[in-house]
Amino acid sequence: MTYCLGIRVKEGLVCLADGRLTSGMQAHNAGKVSLHQIGPHKICIMTSGLRSIRDKTLAYFDDICRKDGKVVQPMLRNVLHYYTEALRQVATEDWDALQRSHLRFDLHALIGGQLDEDEAPCMYLVYPEGNWVEMNERASYMSIGATSYGKTFLDRTLDYDTPLRMVIKIAYLAFDSTRVSTVDVGYPLDLLTYAKDRKWRHELYAYDDLAPLYEWWNSHLVELLGKLPDGCRFKNLLP
Repeated sequence: MTYCLGIRVKEGLVCLADGRLTSGMQAHNAGKVSLHQIGPHKICIMTSGLRSIRDKTLAYFDDICRKDGKVVQPMLRNVLHYYTEALRQVATEDWDALQRSHLRFDLHALIGGQLDEDEAPCMYLVYPEGNWVEMNERASYMSIGATSYGKTFLDRTLDYDTPLRMVIKIAYLAFDSTRVSTVDVGYPLDLLTYAKDRKWRHELYAYDDLAPLYEWWNSHLVELLGKLPDGCRFKNLLP
């Protein structure tokens, strides 16, 4: 399983991807996020699904970008055609073999960045079939993989006007809610931001790096729960 989260707010983008890769009874560390050069710009791609499909699709995507390197793409959605072309090529080559092995062609991707004619940083969710949807002001985040565990927290705390500094904390806590609920999601953790200065910033965190945040949040959450009023609805349940 995977947890990748893309958030688009007024101040920019936040991208988060866990680094745990499971196969049967074994667990490994493997990056699920990568930056790709498109002319003078970089775009971020996060993926969930079979690792072999992911690696092959991104290799083909880079080949197509190098081949068409002299073609200046004005907007990020134009670059999506490169990715979907690579994705469909892999599907054509590998679909039957995967079906015979009882495996699914299940590669989902979150692709974000900003090219010359994009008015603001943008992000897209691309499905295994190659169709896509764009994140907008009403839908400030999209996630792939183990999406259910952090959803409630994101829905309660996030909107388009949330400051980037707060968004980073929200993204981390959404990941942490997922990590403690499923063994298939875990450290190392990739966190990236893209602000109005058009620069990607990327940090890789181990568990020990963020353990103080987890301990602070956990203790204060329990403390806050203890302060929640019992109210008239609960008092008759107590001895």
